Amino acid sequence: MVKAKPQNRRGSPEAIEKRRAARLFNDVLGGRSASAQKLDGRTEKRRQRLLKELEDGKARGQHELKPLDVLQRVQELMDLGESLSSIRKVARVRKTSLPPESIKEVVQRLHEAYGFRPEAYRFVGIGDDVLRGAGVLDEGRRGKTPTVAPSAAPKPSAAPKKKSRA
Repeated sequence: MVKAKPQNRRGSPEAIEKRRAARLFNDVLGGRSASAQKLDGRTEKRRQRLLKELEDGKARGQHELKPLDVLQRVQELMDLGESLSSIRKVARVRKTSLPPESIKEVVQRLHEAYGFRPEAYRFVGIGDDVLRGAGVLDEGRRGKTPTVAPSAAPKPSAAPKKKSRA
């Protein structure tokens, strides 16, 4: 049997993977391993646009961002390697006035459908108690989920030092 030729071979998964592998190979062996961490031009522009939309609260400068839009943008920025602290600087965290019991089922259904990171829900005013009740967070976990960038993690260890000095 002869395979049907795809209409556009540049967009085939095999061709995309070949290009990515070739770029990575050239970067590593060409001495530009630091550029492997850097985003390409289109991705950088997308990152900037997503941050701007979160800052303005509007999609493409016209329509107000709905809570789902905020979740999607925060999730995508985290996938691109953006830290939560930099997202927090531009996006205002929304508050919800709904009782936690009324939104647990909705959050559970949304999480099953989309699989957003737990940190993203905080940008739309959903706290840990709702996330635990909806099954997004592990029940056995008593502390908060990490919401700070790894570079800011040493702050809690600084507290015992202050207590020992006093």
